[in-house]
Amino acid sequence: MPVQNRSLKARGEALASAAEQVRVLQSGGGFPRFEETMARASPDPLGAAGITVLQINVGKLCNQTCRHCHVDAGPNRTESMTRETAEQCMAALARSDIPTVDITGGAPELNSSFRYLVAESRRLGRRVMDRCNLSVLLLPAQADLAAFLAQHAVEIVASLPSIAPAQTDAQRGAGVFGKSIEALRLLNDLGYGREGSGLLLNLVTNPVGAFLPASQGSQEERFRQRLAADHGIAFNHLYTITNMPISRFLKFLLESGNYEGYMRRLVEAFNPAAARSVMCRTMLSVGWDGRLYDCDFNQMLELPLVPGVPGHVRDFDAAALQARRIVTGNHCYGCTAGAGSSCGGATT
Repeated sequence: MPVQNRSLKARGEALASAAEQVRVLQSGGGFPRFEETMARASPDPLGAAGITVLQINVGKLCNQTCRHCHVDAGPNRTESMTRETAEQCMAALARSDIPTVDITGGAPELNSSFRYLVAESRRLGRRVMDRCNLSVLLLPAQADLAAFLAQHAVEIVASLPSIAPAQTDAQRGAGVFGKSIEALRLLNDLGYGREGSGLLLNLVTNPVGAFLPASQGSQEERFRQRLAADHGIAFNHLYTITNMPISRFLKFLLESGNYEGYMRRLVEAFNPAAARSVMCRTMLSVGWDGRLYDCDFNQMLELPLVPGVPGHVRDFDAAALQARRIVTGNHCYGCTAGAGSSCGGATT
């Protein structure tokens, strides 16, 4: 496998270490620490305001090795949620009124407990989202996956960085754009993205480079027109997400000489309104090993919850967790720049 198509961990890179990523992010650079910027915007520390989304990251195994991946996922990664931990997640869900379960990875569908998590969450009456890389739907071993998702009315949040084949392939691997189009057609044939079907198909795009996303509204219209005209594909919504300066994207920024410029761009675009709407305020993130975090980005940087609240899903306590203080760092500039960025796209 070519070096560029292997994870940072497989390549023995220093940035495979979460501690090294945090060190780089906190080592100055001529811009204020995120906590200082937040303190100027609001006298109150950033805190949770309930839990409306339980995001479960089932591991780092993936059939792709994308250049921007904040998880450093890939085919060589072995971190994977066990059935015992998956059952602990569902026990926590059953003891709460959290309305949405957001399953991510890696390619979450490759986890042996993925279908259990979907079926049990739906049995409990919760909305379920699957963060899908699309190409996983075409794997021979997953031939019935798309039909399973439709059967359980799972909302699909599908990654498609660009409507330009070369740009998508540059970020996600040779031939991925074509596979993505094939998978989108498969989903459309099942009713996904079609008016009146009740099957939601939302796309996610992120910049292919060291810059902020364009307007979500204008991007959605452009994607809708081009995908319909060029490929006959329909979808419901498009989310724009800012590339977080961690893991593989951090490696790219450092190697290309764009790190300081990109961070400065994020800092200068800090938006107090976006800061008030960050996803961590209403989300709880569960790691593949059951440990709890404020968001998936904190999870990848191994930044645990504040002391004094349950740190593992087996000890889930909604009352204690839904009023916790949020742990922050300089990577948080990524979610608070411009129109804001969250797992559901722009926030302002």
